[in-house]
Amino acid sequence: MNILVINAGSSSLKYQLINMEGEKVLAKGVCERIGIEGGMISGSTAEGKKFEKSVEMKNHTVAFLEVKEALLHGECKVIDDLSDIAAIGHRIVQGGSLFNQSVLIDDDVIKGIESLNDLAPLHNPAHIQGINACLEVFGKDVPEVAVFDNAFHSTMPPEAYIFPVPYEYYEKYKVRRYGFHGTSHRFVSARCAELMGKDIKDLKIITCHLGNGASITAVKNGKVVDTSMGLTPLDGFMMGTRTGSLDPSVITFLQEKEGWTPEQTSDILNKKSGVLGISGVSNDDRDVRAAAAEGNKRAKLARDIQWYQIRKYIGSYIAAMEGVDAITFAGGLGENTADLRENICKKFSFLGVELDEEANEKAIKGKEAEITKPGSKIRVFVIPTNEELLIARDTKEIVTALVKA
Repeated sequence: MNILVINAGSSSLKYQLINMEGEKVLAKGVCERIGIEGGMISGSTAEGKKFEKSVEMKNHTVAFLEVKEALLHGECKVIDDLSDIAAIGHRIVQGGSLFNQSVLIDDDVIKGIESLNDLAPLHNPAHIQGINACLEVFGKDVPEVAVFDNAFHSTMPPEAYIFPVPYEYYEKYKVRRYGFHGTSHRFVSARCAELMGKDIKDLKIITCHLGNGASITAVKNGKVVDTSMGLTPLDGFMMGTRTGSLDPSVITFLQEKEGWTPEQTSDILNKKSGVLGISGVSNDDRDVRAAAAEGNKRAKLARDIQWYQIRKYIGSYIAAMEGVDAITFAGGLGENTADLRENICKKFSFLGVELDEEANEKAIKGKEAEITKPGSKIRVFVIPTNEELLIARDTKEIVTALVKA
């Protein structure tokens, strides 16, 4: 069974075609600058063949036609006919409280996703465009499945997801903590349990998804009890360009002083703050690390702040779960930044984390590894995330059940 996994953004469309018999990625690629001048599609196959071409894509339907062309023709052809694709799985950022698990897409599901546009104005409308474009290109005979990024977090108790603003705003607008990166946290926590040889229902795991966007989740007995991102992905600890949590009065104070509009405020908090805003160098840790090594004090400060805040969240989740069995690192930063992991692990040595420094240094570039010594009271793992594979697995499960029914 071949599953096509889609992640549609407002001006982009990422895809992977996965053969589920061996869970092998046959092809993957991305359409960029959809609806914008200078469009481009690029991709590769499992055999290492690659392509890239400039093409104007006025909408997502045209982008899907380019994906279809790439899969069926040319040097990077991997299938003979569209019928070789059994189903399509879509990543959906915001499922609100309507969807707590992956579902087969129908008209009601589309309406439900659309009803949540206010909670994810940059993402959900783009996902709907992707779904509709997919229907237009592939037809209604190919089943489509929605996998929601915040569904894994739906097990949080009210004390974790309710914000301390007047309760009426939760009732009127569903203002609450939703969390994001749920597909990644679900994949990594399940894989962690496998590596430990234990049932996830018997474990307390803290999963750190660290990239330009980043979040930390507390998973107790297989269920999320808290997560760092909130109503939007802006909440939590300092990220590449996002502030993370801060005193709300900082925002109103600066709005008054600078005369920011809501749009300008959002732009500054989401795109010009975080590591970029503090360092003045970049939002890419590789650039910031190099600048810090050359003596740039703001670059060093940016890394120090980020690491400190990550440690605070991990510590608070240990308290929330009354202990922890394992901590995991995933995402571009979590998988490749050995000095970040070393800093965090050594700060928790008083709780029984015994870092294996050699293993930690070697755990980069997609390598899965345990980075604590045998006998460490708390075990720490680097586990490269694979959200696309989890989307494909959910899609296969739902489609298989549909066929059996």
